[in-house]
Amino acid sequence: MPYLTLTQVEAVARAAHAGQTDKAGRPYAEHLAAVAEGVRARGGSEEQIAAAWLHDAVEDDALSAQWLAGAELPQATKDMVLALTKRPGEELAAYTRRILATPGARLVKEADLAHNADPGRLAVLDEATRVRLTLKYAEVHRLLGLEPGPGTAR
Repeated sequence: MPYLTLTQVEAVARAAHAGQTDKAGRPYAEHLAAVAEGVRARGGSEEQIAAAWLHDAVEDDALSAQWLAGAELPQATKDMVLALTKRPGEELAAYTRRILATPGARLVKEADLAHNADPGRLAVLDEATRVRLTLKYAEVHRLLGLEPGPGTAR
């Protein structure tokens, strides 16, 4: 069976996250689109762009791990989505080690962090949340060996 096209993956992701909003109250699909575009702009492959569209689906219970396992997607895409899925109670160090150990996942996380740490997105959050997330994103940048992005502390 042929793999889902990027257009089909986008439609699945948008439908799965329909009605969901981000911390700033924006439609969650805007974040997914920004991460997918960030991966594309960084030279990512189709498998990585598909993973960008789906990167939060299992973590947010928008799609099940069983759905992902049976989806007509390249194994590399499935592996990246699972690597990017935070597990309950998981420490950041373990999470980032799994990302680094999974081919292609670091680039998707880099695009995700870039959008999450965008000063414009952070500015609309309350100060306590903004500070907590800024520090968290800076730590993930460090653990992944990435240069801190805009709005992240060194």
